[in-house]
Amino acid sequence: MGDVLHQLQFSLSITGPICLMLILGVVFKRIGLINDNFIEVGSKLVFQVTLPTMLFLSIVVSKHDFSAASGFVNYGIIASILFFVFAYISVKLLFKDSPNQGVIIQGSYRANTGIIGIAFVANAYGSQGVALAALYVAVTTFIYNVQAVICLSPKKAASGAQTAKLMLRTLTKNPLIISILSGMAFYVLSIPVPDVVVDAGNYLAKMTLPLALLCTGASLNFSLMKKEKGPSWFAGSYKLIVAPLLITFGAYLVGFRGIELGILFFMNASPVAAASYVMVRSMGGNAVLAANIIAFTTVLSAVTCTVGIVILKAYGLI
Repeated sequence: MGDVLHQLQFSLSITGPICLMLILGVVFKRIGLINDNFIEVGSKLVFQVTLPTMLFLSIVVSKHDFSAASGFVNYGIIASILFFVFAYISVKLLFKDSPNQGVIIQGSYRANTGIIGIAFVANAYGSQGVALAALYVAVTTFIYNVQAVICLSPKKAASGAQTAKLMLRTLTKNPLIISILSGMAFYVLSIPVPDVVVDAGNYLAKMTLPLALLCTGASLNFSLMKKEKGPSWFAGSYKLIVAPLLITFGAYLVGFRGIELGILFFMNASPVAAASYVMVRSMGGNAVLAANIIAFTTVLSAVTCTVGIVILKAYGLI
């Protein structure tokens, strides 16, 4: 009994602060302390400035041996692609006549690695974990965007060249990818970063998770959760249960343990990314369903992630 309580306490020490920050975001919005303008500006600040700064610094000042992480990164790439194919086929078979197939597919695989995933990893492993997780964020952000264009593009609506151009524009303008690739370049080439820049960057980096989580919580729309429950439950179960279960179990079979296995679990146990709503809306899809899936998975992820941590900790895997 004592072991179970210890494992539960460890799990809540990781998911609890994140859950509380999300709740504070909801409360602050309800009492008028946060408004829609704050959410828009705050989210933009996080995505374009503070989160890229945090990821860049986590790589530049890290003592992690990134050359030894090639297997970890390669597994993340393969697992992300295979799960996308699995989700794509599943949705095509189970929602044959639905006009929302692309939205459901994206909601089944696209994790919020940049905010919730990083927050989980930061709570569990600190700056060393964030540095390694940044590599995972880089490759999956690239893959997620390509997959989103594939599943959301209307049939016969665009040529291959137009689709490729959209993918390229989406990827080359992504601040997260730019910051991580820049960080890797500085790290590999041993380019020194002045202490004053690192100190100033740390001020920005420390803003990231509190501001991001507050904005995420404040942007939740619980009324949307009552709409289109079938597709939402399907996408939510794939994102919060099937994805972390299959990808983490696969990583275990391959031989990953400790921090690498933990990062793979946290990243894939994260809820659906807010960027999925932006992609759906920009490509003319069902934005209400996309927002519903985001809210649904964000609320339930605290529970499913806590359960997953308890199980992995019980078997001494993380």
